Amino acid sequence: MADKKKCTAQVTSQIKLAEDIYSMWIKFPEDADVAGMAVPGQFISMYCHDGSRMLPRPISICEINTPDNMLRVVYRIAGKGTEEFSKLGADSTIDVIAPLGNGFTINAHSFKRTLLIGGGIGIPPMLGLARSLKDNGSTSIEAVLGYRDGTLLLKDEFEAYARVYVSTEDGSAGIKGNVVDVIKEYGIQADIIYACGPLPMLCGIKALARERGIKAQLSLEERMACGIGACLGCVCQSKEKDGHSNVNNKRICKDGPVFDSEEILI
Repeated sequence: MADKKKCTAQVTSQIKLAEDIYSMWIKFPEDADVAGMAVPGQFISMYCHDGSRMLPRPISICEINTPDNMLRVVYRIAGKGTEEFSKLGADSTIDVIAPLGNGFTINAHSFKRTLLIGGGIGIPPMLGLARSLKDNGSTSIEAVLGYRDGTLLLKDEFEAYARVYVSTEDGSAGIKGNVVDVIKEYGIQADIIYACGPLPMLCGIKALARERGIKAQLSLEERMACGIGACLGCVCQSKEKDGHSNVNNKRICKDGPVFDSEEILI
């Protein structure tokens, strides 16, 4: 993992994408090359101005703009902290630690048939990965995006980088069902899978990857406290013992949030 930086960053823009969903671009100071260190799949910790809310809020990186040293986050209002963030306008400042965690690993398989899967608020970090794959020469990228309803968050932006398929729980768009239903319905094949979303979805993706004998990298969603691996507040079971705690656990914030699907027990 690259060195992380704590700094005061500038909000350059923020827009509302859907009910309780916001997109924010953040510019970092010149002496903190955060965008240059960041990779898709990592996250940042954002601090509230309200001193009564001491713990930072972890939010996945959606896009990386290296030349301008900027990161984009797309987040859902989930409490008072993220509600505060949603009210920040251009030229506001915010204290941030970034980048955090381990992101997706792009290897030779990534430039063959690559399948990206996002569910709910796990969709935004997959957009940055799709862009990175495309920019690095991948020519076969398919994306399956799972939604509750017809509010198709970021779908139009994904179409610049991938062939996009959609599932909705209510059947209002795409296939009625889940992302695995879409993969089976269209006979989608892949050499590697990248996925981020709720745990039941990731369990289904792990089973599918194992059944087909292909690699899968899964980004786990979890509530975090410190965000840097010190508190052991966000752990998942793992096959191997963790060198930090000497038990079969991995810290999602420090060792993840991205794991090889066969590395973790879900």
